[in-house]
Amino acid sequence: MLAYLRRHFGARRTGGREGLEIMRHIGPGLLVTVGFIDPGNWASNMAAGSEFGYSLLWVVTLSTLMLIVLQHNAAHLGIATGMCLAEATTRHLPRLLGRVLLGTAYLACVATAMAEVLGGAIALQMLFGLPLHAGCLIVAAASMAMLLTSSYKKAERWIIAFVSVVGLSFLAELAMVEVDWPQAATNWVVPSVPAGAVPVVTSILGAVVMPHNLFLHSEVIQSMHFEGQGEKVVEQRLRYELFDTLFSMGVGWAINSAMVILAATTFFSRGVVVDDLAAAAATLSPILGPASSTIFAVALLFAGLSSSVTAGMAAGTVTAGMFDEEYDIHDRHSSIGVALCFAGAVGACFAVQDAFAGLVWSQALLSLQLPVTVFLLIWLTSSPKVMGKYANSKPLIVLLLAIGATVTALDLALLLGA
Repeated sequence: MLAYLRRHFGARRTGGREGLEIMRHIGPGLLVTVGFIDPGNWASNMAAGSEFGYSLLWVVTLSTLMLIVLQHNAAHLGIATGMCLAEATTRHLPRLLGRVLLGTAYLACVATAMAEVLGGAIALQMLFGLPLHAGCLIVAAASMAMLLTSSYKKAERWIIAFVSVVGLSFLAELAMVEVDWPQAATNWVVPSVPAGAVPVVTSILGAVVMPHNLFLHSEVIQSMHFEGQGEKVVEQRLRYELFDTLFSMGVGWAINSAMVILAATTFFSRGVVVDDLAAAAATLSPILGPASSTIFAVALLFAGLSSSVTAGMAAGTVTAGMFDEEYDIHDRHSSIGVALCFAGAVGACFAVQDAFAGLVWSQALLSLQLPVTVFLLIWLTSSPKVMGKYANSKPLIVLLLAIGATVTALDLALLLGA
């Protein structure tokens, strides 16, 4: 990765003007970031920290590194070809196979949206005492309204604001606890899998490396159509996109790590296993003070709203791609896809008996679909027919296949009940 950075950014000294240009292109990656700090992540991270302390922090690190490679690859597809992942699937795979693969991706979007809507509803219940089902309807309606009235750039600004609120909230929470930073630093890089941790490991993986984000990132990038602006612009954007991805995924890594650390320091150390987000917030109050539970709930609400927007957008991207079209919320293929996604998400929320378990298992189920999307992405971006001279190099193909194999192995371990 360091060699890659030197090759793309170190060939010449970056002046202040280019540095400002790089900063101007930050945004698409943050749309992805909000997807892996969603309420499903909260549930997975709280479960990890409260049950296993700091020991699963390495999963956050590994998942984020895998995410950087995959999101960078998906963005390159959009930059080099002007197609998103869904469009490329429709154009370059047999029709039936393409529809089946995109169908599984759409179901993953619905599962994702269910977790986001449910998390936002839990936050509304914590803040205002609203019934959970009413909260689900409010969050879904608010997210749908945001999608119907916002352009990409407006959505990016909203989501950057939301991510900032979530990040600042967890910084405030961390400032209230005593963290064993040497132990945390060790567990960020040293793998260990305690007994009974495989479902939680898989859940964290599915919560960080999310299928819908690969479709979303490629769509947001391709909508700018750099491929039609000449080779120089494409080369420039390929460089800038890496910085956007590294910065945005780094923000997500820090927030996810903070969730695990907070749960480890406040719950694991006291022998409290978190199986309810509202109960977790209530438990924080006597430990960290009354403000902590309010901060927790506000951050959860913003995370739920912002991530449900990106889940709905991803669903519209997939359905539009089935018809070889770009995402456009005012086009029926996109808007119907978004509407059905939220309808399915709300229906699933109404069917869930245990909200916290639903959040955790929704993330584990996402990891089961993830190998399908990962290997689809690898096939497309490794094809010179699709990517031209920007097709994956052999070392990158090996790295991507290793990531796909790792995801598949964890899924098999979950299915076999390891």
